[in-house]
Amino acid sequence: MSGTTPARAATIVDVARAAGVSRQTVTRAVHDMAGISPATRARVLAAARDLNYHPSRFGRGLVKPAARTLGLLVGDLTNPYYAELASTVLRLAADRGWNVVMAEPGSADGLAGGADAVVAFTGLPLDPPSPAAPNLPVVEIDPPRTRPGHGRVEFERDRATGEAVRHLLERGARRPVVLDREGSTSRGRAFVAAFRAQGVEPVVAGRESGWEDLRRHAPDAVVAFNDLDGFRLLRDLARAGVAVPGEVRVVGVDGLGVGEYVTPRLSTLAIDLAEVARSALDLVAELSERRVEDPVRVVAHRFLAREST
Repeated sequence: MSGTTPARAATIVDVARAAGVSRQTVTRAVHDMAGISPATRARVLAAARDLNYHPSRFGRGLVKPAARTLGLLVGDLTNPYYAELASTVLRLAADRGWNVVMAEPGSADGLAGGADAVVAFTGLPLDPPSPAAPNLPVVEIDPPRTRPGHGRVEFERDRATGEAVRHLLERGARRPVVLDREGSTSRGRAFVAAFRAQGVEPVVAGRESGWEDLRRHAPDAVVAFNDLDGFRLLRDLARAGVAVPGEVRVVGVDGLGVGEYVTPRLSTLAIDLAEVARSALDLVAELSERRVEDPVRVVAHRFLAREST
């Protein structure tokens, strides 16, 4: 019936409670490991059957390291933002002895049969997991919407957004433009709200707007949708002979490392991708053992003021 809540899948804790044993004993029984008696094994397996318990493949990997394979779904790798995060996940996963298989967005079902867990960072809603892998641990990074049972690493931008807006206003900006996707996004709405809180009404323009599109607004500050769009805008302004930051100040979002090497260096809302990756991998391990009640971690952006403002 529409609107009903699906029954919660049985966990290792449920089986341990029903069989009167520890979680470690359940792990040994369901994976046919040594160290328990035949009678205990039979009791645990009977409880698992009664509860329709399906052990997590990643949970088995935590006991047998050679079996651990992490599926990594990443957005457009031509965008350095996704590439930097993927590289960080690969490095930190290797430190933990985990193998990593990468796939494109929309490929979660393809990973379900060969991966023990999935981390997704695509900027898109994740397809439902395959019914063949009901206990597959899934962690989404900055997801556009939440899915029950999935872990999430959420980004907190409000504080850094407020700092960036105050920084621009302190330097004389009064005609800001915020570049955003059609229909607006959370980051765009956050910048608009922060400007309004300071008594300034920004213009909202399409993400792809170039300087020729923007000059009619006579902006003295532009917040780009991300760093790549900020780099493009800096190029357009240089070609048009517009001084940055003298005439127009520019802020990006993402904190790409390459921002250190453009001229002028781009001010941006940056995030610690190592902390993001570490939080995602920690959640994968916790979800695999069913030992997390609130599978959410929050990583905050910080404002980096550079020469573009």
